[in-house]
Amino acid sequence: MKILANDGISQTGINELEAAGFEISTTTVAQEQLKEFINENQIAGLLVRSATQVRKDIIDNCPSLKLIGRGGVGMDNIDVAYAKEKGLHVINTPAASSESVAELVFAHLFGGVRFLYDANRNMPLEGDSKFKQLKKSYAGGSELRGKTLGVIGFGRIGQATAKIALGIGMKVIYSDPFIEKASIELPFFDGQKVSFDFVSKSKSELLQNADFISLHVPAQKEYVIGKDEFSIMKNGVGLVNAARGGVIDEVALVDALEEGKVSFAGLDVFESEPKPEIKILMHPQISLTPHIGAATGEAQDRIGSELASQIISLLK
Repeated sequence: MKILANDGISQTGINELEAAGFEISTTTVAQEQLKEFINENQIAGLLVRSATQVRKDIIDNCPSLKLIGRGGVGMDNIDVAYAKEKGLHVINTPAASSESVAELVFAHLFGGVRFLYDANRNMPLEGDSKFKQLKKSYAGGSELRGKTLGVIGFGRIGQATAKIALGIGMKVIYSDPFIEKASIELPFFDGQKVSFDFVSKSKSELLQNADFISLHVPAQKEYVIGKDEFSIMKNGVGLVNAARGGVIDEVALVDALEEGKVSFAGLDVFESEPKPEIKILMHPQISLTPHIGAATGEAQDRIGSELASQIISLLK
């Protein structure tokens, strides 16, 4: 049985699938040639990340296809309900990348409070000629410890983000209409554990009280953060989005940055991805990464292994 990992899969996943008797192809097939490739090669399982779209045309015109897998959490690039209606298995890996995304959130947060996003742009240009001026410019940093992190969306990734926040001494509040209460266990290296209990707050209460805000929600039809939401935030708030492009109104974000309402933003995802707006890319108060939340070796190994175990269970 043949599996096409069109956006790649870790060697760990390949090894597990091959050991179970599957034939794996990691050829990257262009979107417009995908149907033909699947049919010519009698592909039974199609694995994608965020690049490949699996819409009704592929589902309807590829009779050999039995399974669609997404190496990651969100499945907005797959017509999930339609695929299931047609009898296909649709799988993803919701647990595999939580820690990697959470660590990237804090890379943006640590970089934000110490102006690393801007210093790393200006030091190569002016570090030799304006060292003292730059030192003065970046001398007004702040600490995360003791501050309040507001987490919007408290699923696996939101909770993984909260764990890091708790570990460095932050207060955590969250808002999630689907998770009224949550308990988080924080493990330490020597076997000790500490538990924390939380109750969801309204979004407006979170926005008014958080010093920093991190979004962990699926793709939405409406903005989660727009002009109205920015207006009730604390002055100088820091904002990170490593969830999905389109959950923050980027025009309103730029306005909030220019007005000083938001001190910095960290963006791993963008409204017009894969071609983010130049105004976002060039803004001196935005820390930028190109949708790499799950892009660590450890996460990709976990994703590959999780996909493999599900495929073996469903197709063997």
